Amino acid sequence: MTELFKDYGIEITDDKLSKFEKYYKLLIEYNNKFNITAITEKKEVYLKHFIDSILGLEFIENGSLIDIGSGGGFPAIPLKILNEELDVTLMEATGKKCEFLNVVINSLGLKNIRVINGRAEEIAKDDNYREKFAYCTARAVARLNTLCEYCIPFVKKGGYFVAFKGDATDELKEGLNAIKVLGGEVDKVKEYDLDGAKRTLIKIKKIGVTDKKYPRGQGKERKNPL
Repeated sequence: MTELFKDYGIEITDDKLSKFEKYYKLLIEYNNKFNITAITEKKEVYLKHFIDSILGLEFIENGSLIDIGSGGGFPAIPLKILNEELDVTLMEATGKKCEFLNVVINSLGLKNIRVINGRAEEIAKDDNYREKFAYCTARAVARLNTLCEYCIPFVKKGGYFVAFKGDATDELKEGLNAIKVLGGEVDKVKEYDLDGAKRTLIKIKKIGVTDKKYPRGQGKERKNPL
């Protein structure tokens, strides 16, 4: 798979390649029990999960990172494998997926990474997590206007929320008000092709404090987006 990484400009050591191989095997093993991903063919997993996640590294430097709705660990675990200096918190609402994430962390010997079983709209109200992180990431969780309300409250002023999206042209337009209301501004947008599919990275800078009433909870983020 080394060549596949190289095709996307990713230099990878044998040690890191070995970690991805273990990760893939665990994903397939636990997928039968926990229904983690519909993508199971090896090359597809490497492309659409591992490489897609890693391509966000250009928007993320060292520091604390919280990943919202981690699921199978994307994008945060691939980011952590490539950049061991990241201090990572994985947040996932489904207990079985949390179990899987802990198995991956232990099997790969990853340090300074932990799993929280909970929902963003609840944990964002906790002062131990609210506006405490240099970075927040999310992938395949919700449309951008909803996603921002879940994620931006976790980011400290001067930090960044990085959203991993598909074709986000319309989402970005409809999300601008939410970004502004929550104390952010669009910093960078990068569009790229991933094996014929359009992908978008949206980097949002936190320039103000998020009003404590956000996220609103009780499903309002999805039913009535900002």
